[in-house]
Amino acid sequence: MKQVAQNYKSGELAVLDVPPPGCAPGGVLVRSLYSLISTGTELMKVGEAKLSLVGKAKARPDQVRKVLDTVAQQGVMSTYKKVMNKLDSYTPLGYSLCGVVVEVGAGAEEFSVGQLVAAAGNEYALHAEYNWVPVNLCVPVPDGVPPEQAAFSTVGAIAMQGVRQAEVQLGDTAVVIGLGLVGQLVVRLLVAAGVRVWGIDTVSDRCRMAEKAGALACSSPDGIDALERSLLQASNGLGADHILLAAGGHSNGPVETAARLARDRARVVDIGKTKLDLPWNAYYDKELDVRFSRSYGPGRYDDRYELQGIDYPAGYVRWTERRNLECFVDLIAREQIDVASLIANTFPIADATDVYSKLSTGEYPGVGFLFEYPKEDLATDSHPGTAATTNSRSFAPSAGAVRIGFVGAGNYASSMLLPHLQKNENAVLARVATNKSLSAANAQRRFGFEALSTDADEVLSDESLDAVFVVTRHSSHADLACRALETGKAVFVEKPLALTDEELDRIVATVDATGNDRLMVGFNRRFAPLLTDLKNRFGDPGGAFSLRYLVNAGKLDSTSWYLDAGKEGSRFAGEGGHFVDTLTWWLNSLPTEVYAVPGPDTGDVVVTLRFANGSVATISYVGGGSARFPKETIDITGGGRNARFDNFQSASVWTGRKPSTRKSRSTDKGQRIELERFVAAVKSGGPMPIPFDALVATTRATIAVDRSLASGRPEKL
Repeated sequence: MKQVAQNYKSGELAVLDVPPPGCAPGGVLVRSLYSLISTGTELMKVGEAKLSLVGKAKARPDQVRKVLDTVAQQGVMSTYKKVMNKLDSYTPLGYSLCGVVVEVGAGAEEFSVGQLVAAAGNEYALHAEYNWVPVNLCVPVPDGVPPEQAAFSTVGAIAMQGVRQAEVQLGDTAVVIGLGLVGQLVVRLLVAAGVRVWGIDTVSDRCRMAEKAGALACSSPDGIDALERSLLQASNGLGADHILLAAGGHSNGPVETAARLARDRARVVDIGKTKLDLPWNAYYDKELDVRFSRSYGPGRYDDRYELQGIDYPAGYVRWTERRNLECFVDLIAREQIDVASLIANTFPIADATDVYSKLSTGEYPGVGFLFEYPKEDLATDSHPGTAATTNSRSFAPSAGAVRIGFVGAGNYASSMLLPHLQKNENAVLARVATNKSLSAANAQRRFGFEALSTDADEVLSDESLDAVFVVTRHSSHADLACRALETGKAVFVEKPLALTDEELDRIVATVDATGNDRLMVGFNRRFAPLLTDLKNRFGDPGGAFSLRYLVNAGKLDSTSWYLDAGKEGSRFAGEGGHFVDTLTWWLNSLPTEVYAVPGPDTGDVVVTLRFANGSVATISYVGGGSARFPKETIDITGGGRNARFDNFQSASVWTGRKPSTRKSRSTDKGQRIELERFVAAVKSGGPMPIPFDALVATTRATIAVDRSLASGRPEKL
């Protein structure tokens, strides 16, 4: 299928041929008819992408702070690779469309194949021929509503949420500052609500358009005196009850104008990305009520609402983003709001690159522009759903290079795994499957995969592959690992291997049933050069000794999927295996008991582990520290010796009068060597780099941490 994408590093815009997404549970697969270009939001993103790296940094200072924190913990080179990986990727555009349902996922049975729907979401309603859309971001289009008008629904919901935040009443007065696409829709909604409206914009054609839609008077900022006289006359000298800011840019003019035109205690609602350097005296004197309007309405940015389909009760939240969408298409159906007059032009999706170029230069006048899509049905040969097959491949050495398939190719895989495999002459990157079409296209473009897909089964069932990498969300690891083992392939699973004892038992049973123990988990610390050198220098002190592992995990971003502990497991369940495995490897002994207590912050945990050789270790996994403090430090004591490992940058041993310290210029956590060892084992048919019993013991101990937290007691393994 065709999809519009942009490379944020180079600024390149392209219409790509990518595989269509699959139809996951909780949503529907939609064939696009029309998608709306958001001339404000999208052109801002297009413009930012064309800036230099310095310009991008100035445009996103919040991201710069995150980068600096990452440098402090992970080093310059590691951070640089992650940042470049993020930038040098195709990202989607679009978030408002109308199309036809072609497949219904489990849990979305309220929709039916062939139904016309309006869809929203900057990850779901993209400029693409096919999109998977979750139920709460999709609404039926009433009979009689043309699909090109229904494509305005998402932007209409944005405007509607702004009007709701203003709490307008019949007979109120309002000024809309900024008469672009959102501003024009705000004017129409206010007029439909019985509000007297004035408008301000620098473009005279937009002012005339708003007046035709019912605004009493509109002017440029230069004509503000006449507009103010009209407003004061109509309001008996009071001024505007509401000011709605739908302007963008870096000027502080809109908020200053708002203070001038507002009445005492008026509401000022920010809908667009407007500079808000509020003049204190002006806003204080009138005690203005400044409000923000967040996107399409309540539910936005809440994964439980948007992805899991958990609705808010109408008695508590009357107007959610989905209800705003429904309301807007209903207004179109009842001819209470006109969007047809906003359509300036419609273009075929294949011309998208040229369209954005001309929109950026102002060559196309107007505010409403649509992409139109081919009418043919989804091709059966590209439709997801191929079943995986089980075969009886032996574990013989691979003839020639090892052919590898990837399920998942997110930021970690793209920055920490694939670059090393791409350089390995014994590895061939043969096939990749990701949930999102552009992720697969990015992986193919950057790493040279021979084939791409949005269906994991196409990787699992490919008999030409020698090994499968599972680099997906934590909740899917165990199932995908079992299915891959059943095909007879070697399997590399990024941690964790499993989230529950039941999942781990299934993996063990699969290995027993198939005889295929060709399994590796991405516990890369034990392969880190500085750490392996430290262990060699420390030597075997004999008997038992103690270790202390401090993990300065840091605060999670509010959008992190780690926060969905109910589905993806606790944060420690996801990351803790790294640290348990490192201790197990250092001690050459498996854990036998786990005792965990919670720390002061949510997600913090202090774990004590006992090992078969009598050693004891503690892991302090905490998030309340400084973002600039090293992430991982290890202290080892035993046999009259001490060692200290500082975040893959410095390692010291105390065995005599003076410590012996070695440092590394890079923060090498062992991924390159780990992958070399795995590929070599697959190629030779030799043993996996980490014994299967150690993988199981480490995973069992990691899972036991949550069980100990719940019971308050030590847990035997």
